[in-house]
Amino acid sequence: MDGTEAKRAPSSSEAPRPGLFPVLLVNFIATFGFSVVIPFLIFVVRDLGGNGVAYGLMAAAYPTAQLVGAPILGRWSDSVGRRPILLLSQAGTLVAWIIFAAALFLPRTLLFEWRSSWTGNFSVTLPLLVLFLARGFDGLTGGNIAVANAYVADVSPEEERAVNFGRMGVSSNLGFVCGPGLAALMGLFGEGNYLLPLGACIAISALATGLVAFFLPESLHPKAPKCKVQAFGAGAKDSAGALARPRIRLLLTTYFLVFLGFNFFYTAFPVHAAGGLGWTVTRTGLFFVLLSALMIGVQGPGLAWIQPHASPRSLVVGGSLSLTLTFLLIRTGAPGPTFAAALFFALGNGLMWPSLQGLLSSESRPEEQGSVQGLAGSLTSAAAIFGLVAGGFVFERIGTETFGLSALFMLAAGLGIALFDGRLARPSAPAASG
Repeated sequence: MDGTEAKRAPSSSEAPRPGLFPVLLVNFIATFGFSVVIPFLIFVVRDLGGNGVAYGLMAAAYPTAQLVGAPILGRWSDSVGRRPILLLSQAGTLVAWIIFAAALFLPRTLLFEWRSSWTGNFSVTLPLLVLFLARGFDGLTGGNIAVANAYVADVSPEEERAVNFGRMGVSSNLGFVCGPGLAALMGLFGEGNYLLPLGACIAISALATGLVAFFLPESLHPKAPKCKVQAFGAGAKDSAGALARPRIRLLLTTYFLVFLGFNFFYTAFPVHAAGGLGWTVTRTGLFFVLLSALMIGVQGPGLAWIQPHASPRSLVVGGSLSLTLTFLLIRTGAPGPTFAAALFFALGNGLMWPSLQGLLSSESRPEEQGSVQGLAGSLTSAAAIFGLVAGGFVFERIGTETFGLSALFMLAAGLGIALFDGRLARPSAPAASG
């Protein structure tokens, strides 16, 4: 099968495309459940003996396991379909939240203490260790993002992919509005009452699992080219074929740099908010609500309006520059610039991220969408591992200067696309998927 044939998907006359709404709803519910814990996770870690470094290590447990799981699940989805792999991922998340909640009932037995001028002092207790295991289990089955992105690519004509990935961003950000908002509301009933939001996570994850099991149609056409089912460690040849293309290598490198910048921020900011800014769970939750609400406006009507007038490459570059400014504002450590940065964060992320996803999916052949998205998931997991762990260490040493590093990573990502993507662009666009 040559490249032209490989890029040709079954026409809409052969089989109608599944609608986008079911996967948007699943994505919203999954993000909602995840984001409920963001405002209070740092407080849980601190209550159980940890500090900023321990928080970063716990946050890194998920992507460390996902580094193994995402590419395998992505390849399996190219073989057996998106729906069963999404079901496996959601069920894994449900079990992980049950373990997470159960850990809070364990005795706070001290396992060992860590004292260092580089990392600060923290204690590892039995419940804290179980929380690490819960996050790792969730990551091992955490191929839902990669497979959901492949699902969107399956059901989207070429010319609509950036907009549809923007809609995925809107559904995620709606979850990020409702999740931290619920956490902020629950914080009014007691800052140390963690069982309420964790109960919400369990209920929401159960709902998402049920939606996938009973209402999500399969997006992979039965006559579409498929990869053979691969076991652990297999399938490297399929991945190598995609990595042999220079433009995919550039886009994946951009993924890595962007996620590195984000994860330095996501580790450092909650610690900075709780310590440097003196924010409570409620105020931290409200900040993330504001951030996500602004991104809904950008990724929804904003992206739909600007996308026909600007190339995806220019949106990636412009969004990266806006994010660079975002982190420079947060670097000041003052509340005023921090809230101003929320606007630039929404603008930059809302324009850049769906456009980057659209570029990568357009460069990928139909039978390798899951594999390529799995590779992207692996790279983002690697960036998360380094960024989350190093972010905790770096913030303990240099404080808000950590956000300056996030700015450098975003600037490098934008410059890489600006300088090299045009030289690697294909001489002609691929055949439309529809």
